[in-house]
Amino acid sequence: MFPLHQRLTRYAPHLVAWLMLSTVGCVLLARLELGQLRDAFETDARISHRLLSQRAVQHDAVLATLGLLQPGGAEAAEQRLSSVYPQILGVQRRDPGTAWPNAALDAAEQASRLARSAALANLDFTAERARYQLVLAAQPASFALLIDVQASVPWNDWSMPVQTSPVRVTLEHAGQAFVVQPGRIGDGGWRFEFHKHLASASQPFDVVAIRQVGWQELPWAFMLLWVVGVACGVVAWSAWQGQRSARRRAEELLRVGQVARLNTLGELAAGMAHELNQPLTAILANTQAAKRLLQDDPPELSTACQAMDQAVAQARRAAEVLARLRRTVEQPSSAQPDEAVDLEAVVRNALDLLEPELRRRDVTATVKAAQSVRVHAERVALEQIVHNLLTNALQALDQVPAGERQLTIHIAVEEGAGVLRVVDSGPGIAPDILPRVFEPFFTTREGGLGLGLSLCETLAVGMGGQLLAQAHAPRGAQFILSLPLAPAP
Repeated sequence: MFPLHQRLTRYAPHLVAWLMLSTVGCVLLARLELGQLRDAFETDARISHRLLSQRAVQHDAVLATLGLLQPGGAEAAEQRLSSVYPQILGVQRRDPGTAWPNAALDAAEQASRLARSAALANLDFTAERARYQLVLAAQPASFALLIDVQASVPWNDWSMPVQTSPVRVTLEHAGQAFVVQPGRIGDGGWRFEFHKHLASASQPFDVVAIRQVGWQELPWAFMLLWVVGVACGVVAWSAWQGQRSARRRAEELLRVGQVARLNTLGELAAGMAHELNQPLTAILANTQAAKRLLQDDPPELSTACQAMDQAVAQARRAAEVLARLRRTVEQPSSAQPDEAVDLEAVVRNALDLLEPELRRRDVTATVKAAQSVRVHAERVALEQIVHNLLTNALQALDQVPAGERQLTIHIAVEEGAGVLRVVDSGPGIAPDILPRVFEPFFTTREGGLGLGLSLCETLAVGMGGQLLAQAHAPRGAQFILSLPLAPAP
């Protein structure tokens, strides 16, 4: 396996993508949940404000009716209001020539007379039973209502469960606050607030609603599902990318292998194509003649004609295949290559193709390039040389313990040429074998053909370069490829 830092580098983009998608998705889910909670909170708060405002306006209407009708008699009709309106604890009346029982009511009457509407007096939200008085100056008698705040709340129409709702609702005025609904107010999280005065000038209470959303109320289950789903998606995407890379690598390896085989066996394939083309041509001619003869026979022989058609088609296909093989294995032009190729890019591409082999052998390849080196070469031939040299090095490293396997590729400019050195820490090449490594059909590997290095040397010389083999101290071998530098762009 590759070292830990290389595996981390390899999977870092997938990890970053997973973290980013997970974070963005969780934030969006949290914001969606918070938005829904805020909408529900504002809806409940507005309903509460409307209900409380209706009761306040009702109080104004009761006072206005009393001032207009001026009820009287031994048992004043206004004293029966408590049976109709439970929140009205009592009604006080001031007839001409009498006084209110306290100065606050007198001041409220004066304020009512100036404002021509009811006025607030004796507000007390701190008592066990919160209450206040509402005074209306009228002629000939003035009236004052004693109102129970708790009973003023229309509980039958209340939109929230009072004891379990997390929303806190209070009525506030002049530094006093009456808790209509306790709610749950904690620390941390998000706070929603609603402030609005009652729709009554005589009862200027501020309806305050507060909703504290804690971290535990976020949609953790959906967020966890999202994170797991994103992880599965990233893993699937990574697997698909790996399969695509493996397929591309296999295609490249197949292409390089085909080029190597076709270059080494070119003359043989061309000869085979030439030899086989003659009998195939004869078969084609004979089957066509048979077809013409059979077409003159009675119609019952149509099946035989179809068989001959298939024979003709197969013969033509064989001829086309051999023609393509011959065109493919023909010797390339001897003209000088005219392409500038980056040596390091070719090496990186070859290492990418050989990545499974490197991982299987537990070999870490090190590329050392002090500068960008561009050589004048034929790209496919250069790729074939680099691939063969790296493959030979990996095969040599199989003969040493895993902990001692080292593969280093040096790229530099030396004496006006681009130089590529492939150095391995394998068992090395014996001195008596070293002069023969580039001979055709010479090999020390069981099952080898002995054509790989010979082909590499031929391709290197054909591009105006050279390929050398040397021993490497203290152990191993190095192959040195020199190619002419490409002109500066």
